[in-house]
Amino acid sequence: MSLDYQKTPAPPFGHPMLEYFPFDKEVKIMNHGSYGSLPVPVLEKCTALAAQAEANPDMWNRVTYLPLLTRVRERVAALLGAQTDECVMVANASAGVSTVLRNIEWAKGDVIVTFRSTYGAVERAVQYICDSPPHPTVTVVPLVFPTTPEAVVAQFRAHLKAIPRVPGQTVLAIIDALVSLPGVLLPWEEMVKVCKEEGVLSLVDGAHAIGQVVGIDLSKIEPDFFISNCHKWLYAKRGCAVLYVPLRNQHLVKSSFPTSHAYISPANRTTPNFVEQFDWTATIDLVPFVSVGPALDFRQWLGGEAKINEYCHQLVMDGAARVAEILGTSVLDPTGDMTGNMANVKIPLPDDLDAKATMDKMREKTLVQRKIYVPSFFLPETGWWIRVCAQVWNEVRSGGRAGPRVGMLTASLSFCRCRTLSCSAAFCSRSAARLSERSKQLDSQIIASHRISHLI
Repeated sequence: MSLDYQKTPAPPFGHPMLEYFPFDKEVKIMNHGSYGSLPVPVLEKCTALAAQAEANPDMWNRVTYLPLLTRVRERVAALLGAQTDECVMVANASAGVSTVLRNIEWAKGDVIVTFRSTYGAVERAVQYICDSPPHPTVTVVPLVFPTTPEAVVAQFRAHLKAIPRVPGQTVLAIIDALVSLPGVLLPWEEMVKVCKEEGVLSLVDGAHAIGQVVGIDLSKIEPDFFISNCHKWLYAKRGCAVLYVPLRNQHLVKSSFPTSHAYISPANRTTPNFVEQFDWTATIDLVPFVSVGPALDFRQWLGGEAKINEYCHQLVMDGAARVAEILGTSVLDPTGDMTGNMANVKIPLPDDLDAKATMDKMREKTLVQRKIYVPSFFLPETGWWIRVCAQVWNEVRSGGRAGPRVGMLTASLSFCRCRTLSCSAAFCSRSAARLSERSKQLDSQIIASHRISHLI
């Protein structure tokens, strides 16, 4: 594909967009939220940049790269409503979170606030901090889904107010802009306000935010720290993320992670050098950071942030409803108030299945055997769910596969009486008759719904 693609109008969203993504034609991509997707024009630009770097490594690393990085920071800052020198690039959201956590000077009695839905790697990073001297403590907000934005804010406020406070104490709350599993949009702007009111530092884990949440204005929201992956929803090359630290808090981040050649002991600093420390942290592949520019160009060619996300949001609402209809279940957020471009559909599995074994089985059956993958997860209060994601190449149309495929899989797991997930389930003599009956029911649902459509 020519790098001059912008000379022609962008095709309509849906399957015509598949021409612009390098996917295996046998695979149905419905899990964009995990690793993102690189458009062909961005991939080609990355290939050209990598060739440029290899043609003259000294020129690339010592001269060419830094102006390109500065331009990327300018564009990302504009997208986030921030100043350029408040934004630096890091490898991923986990690296950004660890950078903040390891820079704060913790003291005995300090508190870190997380949620039951906090991303696993972030939760582990917090645990590491609490396991290390001087051993700050962690307190967990027991968030339960489904819920409402108002209930989340009220529960969060009550939890912060219940923390015993002492003078000089540091309390840091790690807030998801969008939860990973379930894929839920939280009222993070309001939660940042609550932190200000309660004298709590706010660290927003916006891993899924940039490219999915439109109109972010960090200068107005004023979180104390904000991290977002550019490779998930913004079409940049993985791994690439932006770390936002407002000028007022840059003294708290004394070192990049890993520590850079630009580090200066705070006592010897005559001018701020926050940005300089992150310009070069080690010898790494710098192309992912620079790829943000071509990614933003591609998104502008498609029509911009609002157009992309309006399409994806409506599509995931419609598609999730269709999948739920096929399965005879429900969606987690039928109102859409807590939905971005990811939605969650309940699947009819027994609650007493082993969680890890079942998720492994789902992955094997869907990703390896049926060339389609959606993450599955278990919520103690409500049972088994899958998360579906919408992107510009997806559409709702007849003859879809995900609903029936997931339906067949859940039928096999549900009706295998031996409950040993090592068996082939669908061929288990003790469950074959019931599975056959369930399959007929699914077929009837599909026919009755004119071969029910869904996200593909």
